[in-house]
Amino acid sequence: MDNGQRSVAKVQLMSQMQAGYSWQTAAAKAGKRLSQSNAYRLMKAFRQRGEAPLSDGWHGHPSKLRGTARTFLAEQCQQAPQTPSSVIQVELRERFDLHVSVSQINRVRAALGISNHPKAASRREKRQRREAPSLDQNGRKALGVSCCLLELRKQICFPA
Repeated sequence: MDNGQRSVAKVQLMSQMQAGYSWQTAAAKAGKRLSQSNAYRLMKAFRQRGEAPLSDGWHGHPSKLRGTARTFLAEQCQQAPQTPSSVIQVELRERFDLHVSVSQINRVRAALGISNHPKAASRREKRQRREAPSLDQNGRKALGVSCCLLELRKQICFPA
């Protein structure tokens, strides 16, 4: 249901309830699923403020990154994927007067498949290089440094 259809369903619900139908019957006839408390809350608002509560302008939170702003974000991320989201956040604020959180920018980037994070494979390779033991030319672990330290320790602790 889009906003227009929801508004029409709410108008039908209110007219059915004003005609004396129970909230369940009115909701079923209007094709609207809602709880008893929401039906009566809507009815109260309708009586107090007229048809204003029946429009869906206040309901939900639209995405800020639509249209040209989303296109701009996609183009920026494709041209320079390493650009931090905080920099893109400032550009969106200056260019479109949009205040978008970094986490929202990251969600859109993920949905577009454009990330500024290094690939998992390269991170894995870096970790393996960091953790890999150094080997001598025969493929054995280099223990030369350890042996030298042990010799120095013996000389310091047990002088001749």
